Amino acid sequence: MSTPTLPIADTRQVARAAGRLIAADRRAAAAILLLNVLAAVAALGAPYLLGRIIDAVTGPRAAARIDLLAGAVLLCALAQTLLARWALLLGYRFGERTAARIRIGFLSRALSLPASVIERVPPGDLAARGTTDVDAIAGTLRDVLPGAFVAGIHLVFLLAAVLVLDPLLGLSGLLGLFGIVITGRWYLRRARNAYLEEGAANSELAEELAATAAGARTIEAFRLHRSRLAVGRAAIARTRRSRLATLRLRSVYFPVAEGSYNIPVVLVLLIGGLLYRGDRITLGTVVAAALYLRQLIGPMDTILIWLEQLQSSSASFARVEGLAAVPAAPATATAAPGSDRIEVKGVRYAYPGGPDVLHDVDLTVQPGERLAIVGLSGAGKSTLGRLLAGVDRPHTGAVTVGGVAVAELPPDLLRRQVVLVTQEHHVFRETVRDNLMVPASDDRLAEALRTVGADWARDLDTDLGEHPLTGAQAQQLALARVLLADPHTVILDEATALLDPRAARVAERALAAVLHNRTVIAIAHRLQTAHDADRIAVMDAGRIIELGTHDDLITHGGPYAKLWRQWHG
Repeated sequence: MSTPTLPIADTRQVARAAGRLIAADRRAAAAILLLNVLAAVAALGAPYLLGRIIDAVTGPRAAARIDLLAGAVLLCALAQTLLARWALLLGYRFGERTAARIRIGFLSRALSLPASVIERVPPGDLAARGTTDVDAIAGTLRDVLPGAFVAGIHLVFLLAAVLVLDPLLGLSGLLGLFGIVITGRWYLRRARNAYLEEGAANSELAEELAATAAGARTIEAFRLHRSRLAVGRAAIARTRRSRLATLRLRSVYFPVAEGSYNIPVVLVLLIGGLLYRGDRITLGTVVAAALYLRQLIGPMDTILIWLEQLQSSSASFARVEGLAAVPAAPATATAAPGSDRIEVKGVRYAYPGGPDVLHDVDLTVQPGERLAIVGLSGAGKSTLGRLLAGVDRPHTGAVTVGGVAVAELPPDLLRRQVVLVTQEHHVFRETVRDNLMVPASDDRLAEALRTVGADWARDLDTDLGEHPLTGAQAQQLALARVLLADPHTVILDEATALLDPRAARVAERALAAVLHNRTVIAIAHRLQTAHDADRIAVMDAGRIIELGTHDDLITHGGPYAKLWRQWHG
């Protein structure tokens, strides 16, 4: 079964997202556009006036006219500088506000992703999108886009000025830019895919590094150094190949484009010289046209240098915006369940691209009952637990609570009904209060911590980033969250399996306090948990093959009795 990945937005989706960001700050965008247009108009004055100065040298009252025109050149340069600086200031502010909107939007989308998606997508991919890609977009909006926007408007106005000055000279200049256009099209056709591959390679590398760091003890215990090094080297090799591919594109694009800068000026001087000799145009007009085209080097250089960053950030934007393409989990239930009774009827389920792992499962859990689900690894215990918690939906059949499909409950209502507690418990680099994630009074938060035996959490403002928790303490924090959420049903999927025996005993005492008067569905390999349950469901190959009390199943002498003997033997 292939590893699922988050989608990538296409160019239309990215364009629509960019349009929404501009519309959200339309006044600033309009002001930036207006100021850039005015700055570009002011920049057109100097070359034209210099051409007139050349023509004025041979005319009457040359000195007075030259002084007047020189003053006008100075005013145009001053106006261009002030307007461009103002536009850049507004552009930087616009970029920072827009980058903040992108970050907030990404976080909101990531938090609203269905649990089934979050658990199956490699965390390195999501982390790379939320850090490297978002930072690339923010940097582009702050540093690249304002300058590129100014250069683009300046470029258009310069070309228009040459065409207005003399259409034939203008066409000659445009013809000289043909090489840059061809090279640009060649680059743009290849750049997006190359940068998307580079982003995917970065995600894979981040995932492998995170997995190796997280499993360092396991790697040490089982001597898996060579295999992890091989995987890491493969990820690094892919990253290197992807970066060399984008480097090859730049190494072709930049030299060819920069070598084409002087072609328009050369053509204008040659054709302008011929026209001047034929008295078709004045020398000042030729000089003005050449100066206009010479001024193209500045904005063209800016655009060419930043075009690579724009392509890179465009690929990053496509990856960030790809989260919007993840379908939200449908939640059609509008009414709260009528009771706490959980029913599983004729359920079949298969993971994407794989065979069925659950086959015609039927089960009823009464309110307040303690049910243990046992079986060998791969029997389907955890999968059934995910269906009971509403993380996944059955392909056929139904999983309901109080007559309402569990997976159709809105997230806030679902978590007041059923909570899944697994082996993994995340601790945020925030205070104890923030980690509990429930808006409640300090007294209620402290009471929940005392109930689960978290005596270490006396100060709710303790920063857990500076004071890391042990596994048992993280477990207690997770159980305090469960207690504050106050669900009627708690599903325990090997909740203490990763703890050492002493920490497990502490966590189990905390569990007993949390689970008082609640429905408990425990998925466990430790059969002592099953011994204390009201009923035991034995699973094998995706089916419930036995169901009853501990004593009844032992008396029956079936698969559970065999498991019990093996566990004690």
